[in-house]
Amino acid sequence: MGKPEWSTGENRKSERIQAIFDALETAYPDARLILHFSNPFELLCAAILAARATDKKVNEVTPELFQNYPTPQALAQASFEDVAEIVRPTGYYRQKARRLIEVSQQLVKKFQGKVPKTVEELTILPGVGRKTAIMVINHAYGIPAGIVVDTHVFRIAQRLDWSHQKNTDKMEHELRQIIPEKWWIRAHDLLSFHGRAHCKAPKPKCAGCPIDKLCYSPDKTR
Repeated sequence: MGKPEWSTGENRKSERIQAIFDALETAYPDARLILHFSNPFELLCAAILAARATDKKVNEVTPELFQNYPTPQALAQASFEDVAEIVRPTGYYRQKARRLIEVSQQLVKKFQGKVPKTVEELTILPGVGRKTAIMVINHAYGIPAGIVVDTHVFRIAQRLDWSHQKNTDKMEHELRQIIPEKWWIRAHDLLSFHGRAHCKAPKPKCAGCPIDKLCYSPDKTR
């Protein structure tokens, strides 16, 4: 399917992006981060556990984890075996337990037990990449630090012809150049909900898609 005339030109592209997010906001007003948390430390821990695990499975283990270790100070001194047993259902549990304890120790040592508010500081922590850092700052602090590129955002950005980078950090950089900052936090939530509802892998479910008229992906279905 070829690109329509309105897809060319910077102004047209900006109008299209705005129209897409307006439509997604109308379609998914309750779109939100699925991971459960009540403070930045909890979200950081949940994000670490979410590697190669579903959000649902992470949400099943974090209540016990946070009840036993509510602060970085508590988790920094935790028994490795005890933490590993709690997070076992998320898979790769020994690696994750070690990472949780190491991160907590570094938070205590370098940041007085506080979760930093910058990507540069957060990515100093062992195993914390740019995506996790942005997620914590965006959703726990409400500060637009960037765009979380998860599997849904990665797939949809390519279908919408926003970016065709194969590296998520490079894609995130390109997306920040075209998506207004006011949408950086909501972009992940809206696109993730849309990915689950319509823009699925390997084939999208285009019937009833709220942005069907704004999409010219070559793999659209009818």
